[in-house]
Amino acid sequence: MWIKQILLGVLGLSSGFAVAGGMFAFLIALGVVSRFAGKTHTAKYILYYEDAAAIGGILGNLVSIYGFSVPVGMVGVVSFGLFSGIFTGAWAMALTEIIDTVPIFSRRIRLKTGMSWLVLSMALGRAAGAFAYAYFGF
Repeated sequence: MWIKQILLGVLGLSSGFAVAGGMFAFLIALGVVSRFAGKTHTAKYILYYEDAAAIGGILGNLVSIYGFSVPVGMVGVVSFGLFSGIFTGAWAMALTEIIDTVPIFSRRIRLKTGMSWLVLSMALGRAAGAFAYAYFGF
């Protein structure tokens, strides 16, 4: 009986390592971390960005698995929501940029001006969808 539990533990741990490694490899391949460092002119701190992404992933997994609460108050909850939204939006936009969705779409609809409005409408649509999901359960 205990051999089964050990094997299941090793399998779960190995699967977690594989999924986390794939997610972080995908994050790095999208260039989110290097893009943040480039846009903010803080490339000399790239190792801190990578450490922060890894620590955030580890802490997020621990909170998700063990379900312990972190007493940060309303300011912490709002900050977490804000930074999570920024991260998710940046990741989505990086993925969109990598697969060239926006340039292909703008060529298809023959969009000459108003690219900033297109990007803004995508961001607002994503925010509205997240709001509807969070508050109405769609």
